[in-house]
Amino acid sequence: MTHDHDAVPRPTAAQTAAALDPPPGRIGGDLVVETLRGLGATTVFGLPGQHALGMFDALRRSDLEYVGLRVENNAGFAADAYGRVTGEAAPLLLSAGPGALMALPALQEAAAAGAPVVAIGAQVPVRGLGGGRHGYLHELRDQQASFRDVVKSVHPVRTASQIPSAVAAAWESALTAPHGPVWVEIPQDVLTAPARLPVVTAVDATPRDLVPRPELTAVAADLLTRAARPVIIAGGGVVRADASGKLRALAERLSAPVVTTFGGKGAFPWEHPLSLRSWLEDRHTTDFLEDADVLLVVGSGLGELSSNYHTFRPRGRVVQIEADLGKLESNHPALGIHADARPALSALLETVGERHDPTAEERVRTLLGKVRSRIDAQGLDLEQGVLAAVRRALPDASPSFWDMTILAYWAWSAFDPRRPGTMHSAQGAGGLGYAYPAALGAAVADRGRPVLAVSGDGGALYSIAELATARQHDLPVTWLIVDDGGYGVLREYMTDAFGAATGTELTRPDFVALAESFGVPAVRTTPQALEGDLAAALATPGPSVVVLPAVLRMFAPTHLGGDDGDDAAAGGR
Repeated sequence: MTHDHDAVPRPTAAQTAAALDPPPGRIGGDLVVETLRGLGATTVFGLPGQHALGMFDALRRSDLEYVGLRVENNAGFAADAYGRVTGEAAPLLLSAGPGALMALPALQEAAAAGAPVVAIGAQVPVRGLGGGRHGYLHELRDQQASFRDVVKSVHPVRTASQIPSAVAAAWESALTAPHGPVWVEIPQDVLTAPARLPVVTAVDATPRDLVPRPELTAVAADLLTRAARPVIIAGGGVVRADASGKLRALAERLSAPVVTTFGGKGAFPWEHPLSLRSWLEDRHTTDFLEDADVLLVVGSGLGELSSNYHTFRPRGRVVQIEADLGKLESNHPALGIHADARPALSALLETVGERHDPTAEERVRTLLGKVRSRIDAQGLDLEQGVLAAVRRALPDASPSFWDMTILAYWAWSAFDPRRPGTMHSAQGAGGLGYAYPAALGAAVADRGRPVLAVSGDGGALYSIAELATARQHDLPVTWLIVDDGGYGVLREYMTDAFGAATGTELTRPDFVALAESFGVPAVRTTPQALEGDLAAALATPGPSVVVLPAVLRMFAPTHLGGDDGDDAAAGGR
């Protein structure tokens, strides 16, 4: 008996004609490009290099849009953001050796954040593989080894006939939950040799669904229905799975308060009466979570930042829904459900009972009042005012991308993203330089809305070359640079820990003049004028820069014992 999944799709007449009579001049690189096109790609990011020129020559014969950045790491960040905002796999074309290795920090961030990036890198010719002694430019003894600890899967190619299947397998891997970056590696001579294979016309790389085991969701539903004080922690997996609506329905059915992790910003409405918001670096919130008799964790591994620097000690029963098997029960014993957030929440909604708790909303208001009182007592009006100005200036539908800078640390806890999937930061791996190239990638995905990037002056210097990319492609990205004269986060950390900071002070350029030298309009603003200047820049087509000279401070979490304090840190402060 033939089942649907056994059926082989029939090629169209045009596909058959193309396969039987391929156009002249095709090389191995064309097989890469044709496969990407067959998988549904429309845009590729990258940077050319000697060993990768076969792929870039093939782009000339395709209708794929190529967006080239000035540094491979930045190209990786742009692909990461494209994958995050579209939910589609983002192709990233790289050369061998230094060009490939330069992208590793971006791929680490994509892995931590679950961004589907298909990195396709070149290699030295086949005869030079494995030894590291042939003297080829960019030669490494084992280039794959540099990627194995970073990406989700590695797909080496050694012959032209392997290219379509390897790229398709990588594509499927990137888009199968948990999403993540993958690495395809193709030697230079395979990319440049004449292609004798038919044109690649259609490729099947449908990602596998990761559904929960029904006996586990039945137990979880029973625990939640009978709970006296259920609470939900919503992580980035909820946003990636487009499960925010299901999360809200479940929380309302259970009268369960919801806190979102920094990676899960937007997974639950900020102003909802059950919203605990994102105050995870706060002992009052930690105490509230510890008091839950059933804690449902969806799409989070409860890592360092999501557990108040591993000071969180749950006393009740933990139910954890997580697509990444390695993160299941990795930090706390739990009823572990290995599944993507959307089907798991669907299963819970089908079986969980309804419980009404008239005290839940009042407990949420009480907690948020404690948090507000503590922050207000620390004399941080400047920081709160700057963040509020950014929120007022940014259109609700516009995505924002935040570097590892003090204003971003504030935003993790205190910024209302207003919609799922609109706030992104580098807190997964924590590398500098993410915000601006990532914002460019998001703008490529949708040029119809402005995009905001937020950096400090230290992080901005990692990405300053991409002003040329923004201008070349006329991308609607406004870059807010908070200039405090150095690495502000590290300055605070070192001063707190050692009494003085070393290596944190920076000589920096005139960012306004520098941006204008790229043909990008720029303005220097003040905290009082920020809202208007930022709103005007976001409303103006094309790229722009807003520079805010200001020294911001981070808020201080409470002591581990729960007393209000303005110095000691839970873990990282």
